[in-house]
Amino acid sequence: MRRIRPRRSPAVPLLIALWAGAAAVLWLWWDNTPSLADNTSKILAAGRITGLLAGYLMALVVLQMARVPALERRVGTDRVARWHAMTGRYTLCLVLAHVFLIMWGYALQAGKGLGDIVQQTTDSINQLPDMGKAAIGTGLLFVIGILSIGGVRRLIGYDTWYHVHLLTYAAVYLTFWHQITTGNEFAVEPAAKTFWYGLYGVVTALVVWYRILTPIRLNMRHRMRVEAVIEETPGIVSVLISGRKLHRMGAEAGHFFRWRFKAPGMRFSSHPYSLSAAPRPDMLRITVKAIGDHTSRLRDLEPGTKVWAEGPYGAMTAQRRSRGKVLLVAGGVGITPMRALFETLPGASGDITLLYRANTTQDLALWGELAKIADERGARLMYAVNSPEGERPDISAESLQRKIPDIDDHDVFMCGPPGFAQSVYEALRGAGVPARRIHHESFEM
Repeated sequence: MRRIRPRRSPAVPLLIALWAGAAAVLWLWWDNTPSLADNTSKILAAGRITGLLAGYLMALVVLQMARVPALERRVGTDRVARWHAMTGRYTLCLVLAHVFLIMWGYALQAGKGLGDIVQQTTDSINQLPDMGKAAIGTGLLFVIGILSIGGVRRLIGYDTWYHVHLLTYAAVYLTFWHQITTGNEFAVEPAAKTFWYGLYGVVTALVVWYRILTPIRLNMRHRMRVEAVIEETPGIVSVLISGRKLHRMGAEAGHFFRWRFKAPGMRFSSHPYSLSAAPRPDMLRITVKAIGDHTSRLRDLEPGTKVWAEGPYGAMTAQRRSRGKVLLVAGGVGITPMRALFETLPGASGDITLLYRANTTQDLALWGELAKIADERGARLMYAVNSPEGERPDISAESLQRKIPDIDDHDVFMCGPPGFAQSVYEALRGAGVPARRIHHESFEM
């Protein structure tokens, strides 16, 4: 406890590096752009820079999908997911701007007008090298972008969206080649072409290693299967997963895996669930609330069902701790990673506090385990449930300060629905807890 050294997130250095890369792309464009004497030259130059930036961001989009441990465990999966969503939106906008501006410029060069842009696009696809591939890739990016809009994504379901989203790899591959064959910068600057091949080559290698080879190695080594399914409360089940030498997976309390159960109707669905207990050499446990088709099927899993897992992921572990005292805040099924941390975080009597929010006392999953842990460790366990009349409990800055007078000297780990997490975050900030000591992960993109 005297040697707590929190692991700092490398997010800021990474962002600086990414902006430096964007600046290099801008310099490459500027260095190869002659004087802009007329409107046609200006339009073509604008089309080139939007294309270069779109190509650079495409590489970043794929990198953010590669599940590189340095990103997933140090920056945080939720933050990387938000970067990915934001980068994807910018990329799609730049791609559409690039297509419009370049085709408009080509039309002007051919003595045509803005009204001939569709015909010019068709001619370019038929005449220029690799433009047919680029057109297909652009169409895929547009479809993926539409299906990633919040309302549309909720309509089609998680599994459909997930598998369509994987087409991003095909879209990036198809659009890459026309950048090399028709890009002015790469035709006149061999070093630029080498850099572009290197950028995409490194990203491809990371995807192959961490999305394909690493999961294959993990699952062949540990051979995981369902050991048992236990109903904790109505609608919430725990799945016990056995395997070989599971302690060598590198999993910690607060981590999650992406799980695929080889049972009917579940073979092609991969969902993220947190560990709800400290990992053991022969057993892992997840606890899940039935809120959809996939989660509802978990209760019907048979012992012996093969399990495919990818991970561990997540940054909400003891590595983020910077203070001796810790407050854990859980909302609903967000208790799963908090329960594992409650069991494993080192601390003297009174150092660890868990606040559990649920609608009713019947919804307090794992309460018996939590009470036992609190009793054995001298930890503090509090719950906040609705009154018999349905009135919500007060979780405000003032109430937190009354319950925990020195709350401003705590680290806080938090997990729960987005609305709950936001309200608790604001209460914690109002109670004097610095933002850098509030640790949470959310997967709303």
